[in-house]
This record gives sequence, structure tokens and C-alpha cells, in this order.
Amino acid sequence: MIMRAAVNTKYGPPEVVRIEEVDRPTPGPNELLVQVRATTVNRTDCGYRGGKPFIIKFFSGWRGPKHTVLGCEFAGVVEAVGSAVTNFSIGERVCGWCENPHGAHAEYLAVRANRLIARIPEGRTFEQAAPSTEGALYALSSLRDVPLKPGDDVLVYGATGAIGSAAVQLAKSMGMRVTAVCGSANVDLVRGLGADKVVDYQTQDFTRDTQRYDLVLDAVGKSTFRRCKRLLKPKGAYSSTDFGPIARSAPFIIPMFIGRLLRSRLTRMIGRRRLLFTLPKKDPEGVAYLKGLIESGEYQPVLDRTYPLEQIVEAYRRAESGQKVGNIVIVP
Repeated sequence: MIMRAAVNTKYGPPEVVRIEEVDRPTPGPNELLVQVRATTVNRTDCGYRGGKPFIIKFFSGWRGPKHTVLGCEFAGVVEAVGSAVTNFSIGERVCGWCENPHGAHAEYLAVRANRLIARIPEGRTFEQAAPSTEGALYALSSLRDVPLKPGDDVLVYGATGAIGSAAVQLAKSMGMRVTAVCGSANVDLVRGLGADKVVDYQTQDFTRDTQRYDLVLDAVGKSTFRRCKRLLKPKGAYSSTDFGPIARSAPFIIPMFIGRLLRSRLTRMIGRRRLLFTLPKKDPEGVAYLKGLIESGEYQPVLDRTYPLEQIVEAYRRAESGQKVGNIVIVP
């Protein structure tokens, strides 16, 4: 059987992606076949499509993409279940995350049933459910990488992005006091996510804040440990989810990556104020916590724009414009 999918067979700008007819996947014994009703274009998709930063090619394919249909977030209806699947049934509405292999930028997706998959709560549309996982998983990993407790102080820089908007909500769900940094146009939006204090970076330098924090989370990779170190409490941590614009274009990304990890490890061992570099963790406890938030409706991802599958090139351009607020959704 045939389905439509967004396909890219070489690394490059958004224009390398095109809509084609491909074979519909057949689920294995431990897999679900999901009819995809909504998916997203996110930072992971942009990295795998462009092969940038350079180090991503160790995972995505050295000479060219080994996964030609991207898309790691999805929401849809279970069309079929493998013979060994017992935790999902045909007809259930589900959303989830399926990085490496991907495949959600298509009309159908075969995904292992033990992935991060949650049932969509009543009253939530597929478009609202699709962006529930990637940004939240990055945010949760960053929050869990530091021994935080209720009442601790967290600053989120880049609070309107997919990761930042999730971090504000997740930190509040854990009982923390949250300061969110965003632009003037989105102050009300971020306050509505639950932030206790909002700093407008267009009128204030957030690094001059007199408050001190247990965690400063840079969710967009536009600041540095050096700039933010003064914001940290004596045992506070600075965590970034990105290397920043210089590192993404640098020819020496591998030495920079190694150096960043070594510096992170060193500050963990001897530094009072620590630098962290967090990758998304799929530990069972964290996955169970995130699934609970999704299924209860407590976490609601912020939506930027919705595009049909035929306009996925425009969606990629929007995702890389630096202007989006929240998540970009694709409807096959």
C-alpha cells in the first residue's frame, strides 16, 4: 500500500524536502501502526535534515541521511497493533516521540510500543497533542539533571520556544519558583504559562537580575555560562540545550563538543557553580512522569502555526527563522 510522505535523500536547506508516494510501513510484532493526524517540525528535524551541527552526522548518516522520512513527534489513531503488543488497542488516540528512527512526516508511522507514547486526553485535538513530547523531554531532562526541590528558583531564558515554554510549565508542576525571560510581545503569554516573574529582554538585561537561582536554563543557546554565572546561587547550575550560533557554524565543532563536555564534567567535580550540557534522557521514571502530565492535560504545548504536509518546506523555514513562538505543527 502507498502513502504520502515528506522525503529528503540529501542534506541541505528546507528545499531538499519533497512530497512523494512511498510504501506504507507494516508494523512488527512489538510495533503500532499509527495513522498520523498531526506531527511537528522541530529542532531535531532541522538538524537531521541539514546535517548540522556536523557532529549530528554520526547519528544521521555520514554521507547522506539514513532516515529519509523525518518527524519524531506524532499524534494520531492506532490503525493496527503487532502480535506482541498488549498496552494499546486499535482505535486509540495517541501521541508520542520516535527519534532515530523517525518517520512521522507521513500519513502512517510504525513505532515500537515501548517508546514514549501517551494517550491523548479528552478534549485535546491532534494538533494540540502532537508537540507534547520533544520540547518537554529536553526541558524535563534539564530540570532533572539538577537536584532541585519544591521552592527552588529557576530562570528560563527563551521561554517562548518549544523547550522553554515546556520548562516553565514543568518547573511549576514540580513546585519551583520560575522566572521566565522573553520578548515584549510575549510577556502575557509566558505569564499565562505560570511564570512567577517575567523579564522582558528587550527592555532589561536579564543577566543583571539581583535574584539568584538554583538553575539557569538557556533553552535557545544564545547566552553563556560566563554571562550567567553571577545569577547562580553558590551551588547553582547553568544548563544550555544548544551550543549557540557560533558553534553550529564552526568547522571545529567536534573539539568544541568534547571541550564543552569536559568543562561540564570538571565543574561538576570541583566547581561550586556548575556548567551542564543536557541531552534528552529517556529514563523510565522521567518518561512515566511526562506521560502522566500529558494524559492528565496538565502540560499544554504552545502552538505557533499549522501547515499542511504539502507546505512542509515553508514550515522548515519558519522553524529556522528564529521568530516562532512555541511549536510548528504539520497536518498530513
